[in-house]
Amino acid sequence: MNIEIYENKLTVNSYIEIKESVCKINNSKLQIAKSLKNDLYDVVVIDGNKLVGMGRIVGDGAIYWYLQDVAVIPEYQGKGVGRIIVKKLMDYIYSSSLSDTKTTIGLMAAKGKEEFYKKFGFIERPNDDQGPGMIQIISK
Repeated sequence: MNIEIYENKLTVNSYIEIKESVCKINNSKLQIAKSLKNDLYDVVVIDGNKLVGMGRIVGDGAIYWYLQDVAVIPEYQGKGVGRIIVKKLMDYIYSSSLSDTKTTIGLMAAKGKEEFYKKFGFIERPNDDQGPGMIQIISK
């Protein structure tokens, strides 16, 4: 593999290409464009000329950070690309967080991917101290 990582270069078309390789996309190009414009940081991973993975950080950049859209195309899964992406995202959060403060890093793991994120220190919810993660999806 000849892996290269590009920061803040994720495009609508790249996003769609990677996401469609791993799941169905229910978002319009307009939504994706606005979402990418509003992210805090993103990475794209390329092997030679092949787009193989991506990851983004969303949040307020101070108290709350969320790993979002961490995705690797199927033929590159299990080859360390996801680990490279998450490490790069976490490095950005650590270097950008304010000194002498606490911050929360969240994510919504795809079913079956929980163990992957535990390797980076994430915990599952619910647990003895915290309630379950929850979401609501609206259609307009």
